[in-house]
Amino acid sequence: MTTEQPEQEITPKTETPKPGRGTTWLIVVLLVVLAVGIGAVVRTGILSRSASAAALARETRENAALTVAVVHPKNGGSEEEVVLPGNTQAFTDSPIYARTTGYLKKWYVDIGTQVKAGELLAEIDAPELDHQLQQARADLETARANLTLSQSTAERWQFLLKTQSVSRQETDEKTGDLNAKKAMVEASSSAVRRLEDLQSYEKVTAPFDGVITARNTDVGALIGAGSNTPGKELFHLAATHQLRVFVNVPEVYDRAARNGARATLQLSEFPGRNFTGTLVRNANAIDPVSRTLLVEVEVDNAGGELLPGAYVLVHLKLPGRESHGLTVPVSTLLFRAEGLRVAVVREGRAQLAPVTIGRDYGNEVEIISGLNPRDEVIANPADSLTSGEPVRVAAGGAR
Repeated sequence: MTTEQPEQEITPKTETPKPGRGTTWLIVVLLVVLAVGIGAVVRTGILSRSASAAALARETRENAALTVAVVHPKNGGSEEEVVLPGNTQAFTDSPIYARTTGYLKKWYVDIGTQVKAGELLAEIDAPELDHQLQQARADLETARANLTLSQSTAERWQFLLKTQSVSRQETDEKTGDLNAKKAMVEASSSAVRRLEDLQSYEKVTAPFDGVITARNTDVGALIGAGSNTPGKELFHLAATHQLRVFVNVPEVYDRAARNGARATLQLSEFPGRNFTGTLVRNANAIDPVSRTLLVEVEVDNAGGELLPGAYVLVHLKLPGRESHGLTVPVSTLLFRAEGLRVAVVREGRAQLAPVTIGRDYGNEVEIISGLNPRDEVIANPADSLTSGEPVRVAAGGAR
């Protein structure tokens, strides 16, 4: 028996059509355009990164340069000034002591009181002295009575001597007794005057115009005249209408110590204000220990603004030769092992220029050589500054 296989259905094969020549060129063009775009993007990124790197390098170089302030040297002046410390003192300064012994009865002035010469400051109660004065006056009256009797007796005996009624010896005795009585009267009068003077010292008065700067006693205090030991100071009186300022001038500046020269005074409590004084005298001798010359400057203080004991800065002018150098602030100097240097800006870099200084003006110094007026000198240079280091001048330029 033959079994018939079912016939399989045969599906016809469909062929994929091959692309034509036009489609191929289109794909090639698209690939080329894409490649060009990618190249342009890559080139732009590279250029941008290169510019950023250059800007960063430039900014780094600029930030690496030290920013400095500069000053220009100034021409030196024809007059030199020296500034020295001084102390003000009252024109007259005196302690007030008692001249009699007793108890303080009353005081009339206290610290800060302005007094006139002869004004009553205090009273002392001295009853013992009063009694001594009364006794001395009584002794004086007795001596005067004895003198009167002796004088009449001597005159009577002189008359009797003319008539030979008495001897010359007895007459001389009466005359001698008269002279003795006169001496006793003089002695008693002197004792009375001394005690009267002591009694007048019971009233303590001001010896000159001034201000009371201290009161060291109170009512009831025992006052000693200090015959054997120094007594206790009752008051302290200072004349402040005019002040003395004593200044120790170094030997090198003794040219400033010219009597009659003007001096300018500055005090910290009066910023920006100057007081004028006159140099009135000097010691005319150099102190061998300090090598200074002591000078005295008098300052008018009628307004009482200045106080004794204050610290002042005294400016004295030194007449001298004309300076042909330049002056720079002291803060521009650099003290190096190789010598004194000044930092100057040249072509964007710091150069340490050696200089020679002349006179010292305090805040400024005279430069004899090493600088010219057009140099830009770095103000307050850092100690670590080296020659050739790049620097940049701060906004505002030189001062």
